[in-house]
Amino acid sequence: MAIKFQYNKTSLGELGKQLKIRTRALPTLKNKEAALRLEVKKAKRRSDELLEELSAALERYSYLSGLWNEFEPGLISVRDVELVTAKFAGVRIPELKDVIYDVREFNLFQKPLWYSDGVQILKDLARLGIESEICSEKSRILDFSRKKTTQKVNLYEKVQIPGYNEAILKIKRYLEDEENLSKASQKIVKNRHDMEAEEEAL
Repeated sequence: MAIKFQYNKTSLGELGKQLKIRTRALPTLKNKEAALRLEVKKAKRRSDELLEELSAALERYSYLSGLWNEFEPGLISVRDVELVTAKFAGVRIPELKDVIYDVREFNLFQKPLWYSDGVQILKDLARLGIESEICSEKSRILDFSRKKTTQKVNLYEKVQIPGYNEAILKIKRYLEDEENLSKASQKIVKNRHDMEAEEEAL
C-alpha cells in the first residue's frame, strides 16, 4: 500500500500524527489478539468438554434404552433458549442464561415411576447439547474477530508503520536538500553582491 504524501511540512506533520496513532495502537492490538487467541482455545475446549459430557451421559443412560420406547413422544420440548450478550475484548459473544422447556402434564399414577427422572434426564441432555453449540458459536465469533485483529496487526506492523517511516524520511531529506540549496544560493548571491561592492569600491 503506497502512502500518499506531498513534499511539505504540513504533509510531514500529518504523516507524523498517523505514525504516532499506529505506533501507540500496535501493542494494544497485539494484546487483544493474544487474549482472543486464548479465549478461542478456552471456548473450543469447553465445547469439547460439554460434548464429552453429553456422550458420557448418553452412555450412562444407555441401559434405559428399552424404557425410552414407553416414553411419550413430545412430552418434553425446548420452548426457548435465553441468551445474554457478553463482551470480551470489545467482541460481543453469546452466553447461555437459561433453557426453557415445555413439559406436557402427565398423570404420575398412570405412568411408570421413572417418568419424572426421564424428564429431568432429557432436560440435562438437552442443556448439555445447547450449551456446547453456544460455546462452539462463541469460539467461531471470537476466532473471526481474532483473524481481523491479526490482519490489522500485520497491516500496521508490516505495511503502514514502515511506509509512514519511509515517507517521513523522504520528506525530511527533500526539505533538508531544499534548505541546503536555498542556503547555497543565498551564499552565492551574497558573494556576488560582495564582489560587485568591491569592484565599485575600486
